Amino acid sequence: MNPEIRRAAEILRAGGLVAFPTETVYGLGADASSAAAVARLYATKGRPANHPVIIHFSSSENAFEWGREIPQAARKLAARFWPGPLTIILKRSTKAGDFVTGGQDSVGLRVPSHPVAQELLREFAGGVAAPSANLFGNLSPTTAAHVREELKVELVLDGGASEVGIESTIVDLSGAEPVLLRPGRISKAELEKALTSTVREKRSTSPRHSGGLERHYAPRTPARLVPPHALDAEIAKRGAAVALLAFSRPDERVAYWIRMPKDPQAYAQRLYAALRELDAAGCGAILVESPPETAEWDAIRDRLSRATK
Repeated sequence: MNPEIRRAAEILRAGGLVAFPTETVYGLGADASSAAAVARLYATKGRPANHPVIIHFSSSENAFEWGREIPQAARKLAARFWPGPLTIILKRSTKAGDFVTGGQDSVGLRVPSHPVAQELLREFAGGVAAPSANLFGNLSPTTAAHVREELKVELVLDGGASEVGIESTIVDLSGAEPVLLRPGRISKAELEKALTSTVREKRSTSPRHSGGLERHYAPRTPARLVPPHALDAEIAKRGAAVALLAFSRPDERVAYWIRMPKDPQAYAQRLYAALRELDAAGCGAILVESPPETAEWDAIRDRLSRATK
């Protein structure tokens, strides 16, 4: 057993906070059964008390103990996608207190695949509440260094750069039919294929969930999403006052630029680190070239729509 993992589990048992890597982004972990520990987590992040957190487990068997009336759809998705970047919303069992569900009758469950996360969750042998390890609403961290720049916690476990780079797909199975609450690496089409049924779009009656606010995942510098056809004119108007995130060739007219991959998975893996880099450039604004309007870019468009005005 890695001594750092053992120490992390001891900190969690004592009511402390531990940042740890998952395949999506780094999470800020607290004992999900402890109201005091979760209250400390919320205070550290500045997270609204009615905004639920996702609970992480080492296995689907452990995860489903925190839900009730487990539908067959949940077992199908768990068998297909867990461990992995999928959060399943279920009706909560008595194990899930109001302090992790935001007072709702539902709970978000996930089994991450990152080996460090898995080792920690097995050693802790319980549920770990773990929203992203950043101040609420800010860019999610995809390296241990990102966490250390923003938060002071007892321990940050370093597992390298996050493989996926954006938060998990969230599907709600607490109602009569599956509903996609947040797109991620696992697409709506993949969910529908695994379930052999339609997955509905989010509606006003859907549960509150992580990443569901209109403004989220945002840099401190004002950022604007710009269609490709309008990018040249926007740069000409603003010039050296802006930083640029784009697919195209680097533009000499702007103060700082980053050229992004044209593959959606590679783009996602790079996104938050790139926005952090542009945020630190000291420009007055960030321009982001809009990604394609195709299904494989749904998760990227979701994050960018919340990060920009």
